[in-house]
Amino acid sequence: METLTPRPNAVDESDMELYTINGPLYETDATEPEFSLPPVDGGKDAWLFLFSAFVLEILVWGFPFAFGIFQEYYTSNPPFAGSRNIPIIGTCAMGLMYLSSPLIFGLFAWYPNVRRRCITIGLIIMCLSLGLSSLSQTVPHLITSQGVFYAIGGALCYSPVVAFMDEWFVNRKGLAFGIMWAGTGIGGIIIPLLLQYLLDRYGFRTALRVWSAVLFVATIPLTIYLRPRLPVAQVTNHRKFDLRFLRNRSFLLFQLGNVLEGFGYFVPSIYLPTYARSLGASSLMSALTLILINVAAVFGCVVMGGIVDRWHITTCILLSTIGSTFSVFLLWGFSTSLPLLLVFCAMYGLFAGSYSTTYSGVMKMLKNNDQGTDSMMVFAVLAAGRGIGNVACGPVSEALVRVGEIGGRGLYGSEYGPLVLFTGISAALGGVSYLGRISGWV
Repeated sequence: METLTPRPNAVDESDMELYTINGPLYETDATEPEFSLPPVDGGKDAWLFLFSAFVLEILVWGFPFAFGIFQEYYTSNPPFAGSRNIPIIGTCAMGLMYLSSPLIFGLFAWYPNVRRRCITIGLIIMCLSLGLSSLSQTVPHLITSQGVFYAIGGALCYSPVVAFMDEWFVNRKGLAFGIMWAGTGIGGIIIPLLLQYLLDRYGFRTALRVWSAVLFVATIPLTIYLRPRLPVAQVTNHRKFDLRFLRNRSFLLFQLGNVLEGFGYFVPSIYLPTYARSLGASSLMSALTLILINVAAVFGCVVMGGIVDRWHITTCILLSTIGSTFSVFLLWGFSTSLPLLLVFCAMYGLFAGSYSTTYSGVMKMLKNNDQGTDSMMVFAVLAAGRGIGNVACGPVSEALVRVGEIGGRGLYGSEYGPLVLFTGISAALGGVSYLGRISGWV
């Protein structure tokens, strides 16, 4: 066994730290002394990978982000009509995908050779979970299948792609992540329309089975291109966990704002279809509330991804914070008519939908300050922080709805008033890192 020797200019310096982790990563024989890698930040292989990652984002995350369609159906149709805790299904699916990130990325750091196989394993688990959901008779059954098991499969399928993205894009990392994460918005445009049609015509059992088949057939071809840029040895190379960033004051401020913003971020997506129905909207117009949020989020993610590569990360976060906070308090809070509600959906999706795209900027900033920082574990912990807010969102929002009216004009004088205040305050607190920059902590 010998270590591979690259040709001159075949590898840039940003790759070197990835070649050896506690020893050489590659196995070869003496007859293969040279190798070359596909280019970083561009080229056919990088763009095919990014396109496949974008489509996978649509398929994996678009479904739970469209849960508002299912919630409206479950609350008004047997056998779940009148059941409590229905919002927990959606928040559980998304929240556990976020929360499991440190465990999944820890597994990949310890066993890097399993990453690509996990894409297929996760896909199978997701499809089985949807099939089991179609057999459910109670809300706890749905929480377990459509919530917990879907989240496990989604995390296993999706997380390797994030790890590979860090290898394929370096200087254009923000833009690449922004394009990939825009897939959630595209999924939120297409999937609600498909699901609404299937639910109205065939019911939830057939809808879940059809989507399970679509998910499998559409994802399998993508696995050809969803691969790492850097080859990994067949021998096991365990990597030490470097979690020093957890003691970094800057990271702690970013994480604080991330968690606080996550508490309220998902509330509109859960309740907008139901509220639109109370304004007299048809099922199609109810679905349009989620579609508008996701259409706007597509543009928000791409634009935010571009400026994250150029502006200070706290400035990017502040932009998202101001836009989302004002849209909640001034638009949603007074949206007693459907047109104003739709304007809110577009503004909220544009600004709030791009908040998670700032993660790549946080990763880059911490990496620039300390080259020993594990970027993927930074992402994993940020994702877990968002998951904390997401999981708490379900029961907290249910409790807030039961509080009833708080007084005032517009939506503030309805049962949704506490939700508006909670979401707006949460959005505002998401910008706490900018205050840290002013005070010199970031």
